[in-house]
Amino acid sequence: MTQNFTYHCQQGGENALAVLAAISALPKMRLKDAMSKGAVWLKREGKGNKRVRRATQELQTGDVLSLHYNAEILALAPPAPALVADEKQYSVWYKPAGLLAQGTLEGDHCALLRIVEQKLQRDVFLVHRLDREAEGLMLVAHTGKAAAALSALFAQEAKQGIRKIYRVEVRGNVAAQGELNAALDGKSALTRYQLLEYVPTRDSSLVEVELVTGRKHQIRRHFAGIGHAVLGDPQYGSDNKDARGLQLRAVRLEFACPLGKQLRRYALT
Repeated sequence: MTQNFTYHCQQGGENALAVLAAISALPKMRLKDAMSKGAVWLKREGKGNKRVRRATQELQTGDVLSLHYNAEILALAPPAPALVADEKQYSVWYKPAGLLAQGTLEGDHCALLRIVEQKLQRDVFLVHRLDREAEGLMLVAHTGKAAAALSALFAQEAKQGIRKIYRVEVRGNVAAQGELNAALDGKSALTRYQLLEYVPTRDSSLVEVELVTGRKHQIRRHFAGIGHAVLGDPQYGSDNKDARGLQLRAVRLEFACPLGKQLRRYALT
């Protein structure tokens, strides 16, 4: 359970850690850990709401300091991502299942963006998402220019933007190939797939999937909609539990780099 604490600073010069200790009654060592892991936020006039990690942070009049303390989340040890390619203005990473793309109010130590920021010591910008339960390739931008250019590519359909290829295992025996085009959230959505293998022992099909559009949970929702839910999906479909977890893997990204114009291809084996 998350405990939420908020403090409105009436007089500048106060110490963030001391204030948090007073309003939460939590030990300072726990609070320092929560700050380092991104559970403390500072809202300042003209500067928005940002995480504050320094225990020595001095408050200004009008600041709003908030702590979103969840001991279970803070105790989590994130699975390690792996660097696939470093293109300087952006990098390509393998995100394992169980790792968030970006942090939440309760922290960001289990998020790819924060881990990349710490490893490369560069600014990080999110340009697309991959579900926490899924694994596979993700791009992380390191400049505002790269973030804008790559985000624009992801917003386009595959033929103009980025080809996104997935390996997915779904329940039952699907057709050799097909297109799923049921609208999602009132927007057009198109998923193409090709059967790679039927596994009779699990009554499941391994398929290669290409996202032509990029709606939320598109693959999972489309396959659940035709009665072939993704194995291990905790949210969509039925009779598809799998001890291995969600069987959805982003295996290829292909695009013309908007920064250097080269054709880029990244793939997992």
